Amino acid sequence: MDERKQFTAIVLAADRAAGDPVAARTGSVCKATAPIHGIPMIIRVLDALEASGMINSIIICGPPKHALQACPELDDRIASGRVTWLPNLDSPSRSADSCLAKIERDVPVLLTTADHALLTPEIVQYFLIESQKQESDAAVGAVTFGDVAAAFPGARRTVIKLRDAALCGCNLYAFLNHRGRGLVSFWQRAEELRKRPWQLIGQVFGPVTVLFYVLGLLTIDRGLKTVAARTGINVSVVFLPYPQAGIDVDKVADLLLVESILAEQLPVSGSIHSDENS
Repeated sequence: MDERKQFTAIVLAADRAAGDPVAARTGSVCKATAPIHGIPMIIRVLDALEASGMINSIIICGPPKHALQACPELDDRIASGRVTWLPNLDSPSRSADSCLAKIERDVPVLLTTADHALLTPEIVQYFLIESQKQESDAAVGAVTFGDVAAAFPGARRTVIKLRDAALCGCNLYAFLNHRGRGLVSFWQRAEELRKRPWQLIGQVFGPVTVLFYVLGLLTIDRGLKTVAARTGINVSVVFLPYPQAGIDVDKVADLLLVESILAEQLPVSGSIHSDENS
């Protein structure tokens, strides 16, 4: 472990908009502190990061300061210096940019979200180790939609359909050097189009690439080369062998799915051993 680069982790923890349905369903002040089997989602994420052995420090961006008192365990971690809290801005990409500005430029950074309730130390380790093998400026985590559909039949996810793969994002981003952090500016342009990938490709990548996409000819390699040509940033995709990495908690249906997955991992009454995380 000690020979691996130690990352600073940024966890985006603010609600996208007022009246988050997951927060409302659980009676929580904000989504990040919504409990799943008695543990706030953000605490699950922080525990996974700390247990990975690859994170040197953690910054959370949001939730708002008034919401911290509703989650005493999070408040205690901030008060003790175990976690650094920063206020969120008006979008995830701007929040990420504000956090990056606080981190020395030569420190590698992992960016994730507080609603990644199924994150495990093994997922963090795999993603960061594989990211460092790519010799790129930044890396993005992904799983194939086929793996997600096989593991969780009926789960509805946002899918980017390319010629050589149908992908689901994992809310895992590694900025491996200062140049890689420029991917956040690229993200800012794309943020409003994240649920409409064909428009994203058209506005960010240009008409030729969108034609390839519409015709089903766009490949991962061509997409990454276009990003490099447009931004000067070499980005790699790390495919994770953990389908649960493609499940975050955006909606109440996601919350119910995650609860059902975690329920299967809980000890059965009267048993001695619990199932290990898959």
